[in-house]
Amino acid sequence: METMTTERVIPAPIDEVFDWLSTTTNYTRSPYALRCRLARPGEGAAYGVGAVRVHTWLIGWFRERITAYEPPHRFEYVVERSLPPSKHELGRLDFTEVEGGTKVVWTSVVEVRLPVGAALMTRLVARPVITRVFGNILAAADADLTRVRQG
Repeated sequence: METMTTERVIPAPIDEVFDWLSTTTNYTRSPYALRCRLARPGEGAAYGVGAVRVHTWLIGWFRERITAYEPPHRFEYVVERSLPPSKHELGRLDFTEVEGGTKVVWTSVVEVRLPVGAALMTRLVARPVITRVFGNILAAADADLTRVRQG
């Protein structure tokens, strides 16, 4: 298993950043996200615990379930199914108020499922690709929220 982390400070209030990143349909603002939808609403909030999100990205197809939802500070998910196949222990976004905005830390613990060479493939190929995709989604959030604040 490989732990991948992507961080960014977004110059917007924590509530706005949390709302943008917890709403999966916003991910299509990134060129890497082709289709993102809420397949099943969660408990107490559309993207709350139990919500199921389905993503089609350039890097694959992912069915995720929200396992923790604590606005505006954290949410977690697990990938239940994916193509290409993967083992996924944790996806988590943490939000912290900092000077100048909100720091977002996106962490994923994953391994590509292969009969041979899974760890090497995960480290050399999946890790840089996944962190690039996450970074691009954070950049899209930054651009959208900055544009909204500039009016």
